[in-house]
Amino acid sequence: MPQTADPFLSTAQAGQLLARGVSRHLRSHDFVCVEEVVPTRGLRVDVMALGPKGEVWIVECKSSRADFTSDTKWQGYPEWCDRYFFAVDQEFPVEILPDGTGLILADSYDAEIVRMPDAQTLAPARRKKMHMTFARTAAQRLAALRDPRGGALGIG
Repeated sequence: MPQTADPFLSTAQAGQLLARGVSRHLRSHDFVCVEEVVPTRGLRVDVMALGPKGEVWIVECKSSRADFTSDTKWQGYPEWCDRYFFAVDQEFPVEILPDGTGLILADSYDAEIVRMPDAQTLAPARRKKMHMTFARTAAQRLAALRDPRGGALGIG
């Protein structure tokens, strides 16, 4: 069977490629994922994963040392999840990542959890907010796929 080109691979940025591999891997652990989620004003996480027991994981994808050192917003992300991870490729200098965070090695096709961070338990109100944010983000994106003009018409 002839192989068709994947258009995503030719247009995606490095972090988006990592996010795709991470999301694929987490689905194999019965997590569902949404990319580029805003938990609160001023923050946008690369991957938010919701587990089968309601656990919330956040994965920040870093494509290079410069990407990691130039962005400090990630320091506000751990308070919005039960487990916090960095996802990087094989070439990334993992020794610069902070202790206590999870580590996922990824590419655009798959990933592997190399270091599992300790779990912290979200407060019930924060967990509810994250579940609602996840659900609304996913539903809005699905609606936009099914009816791209719906938002422009003031519907939804």
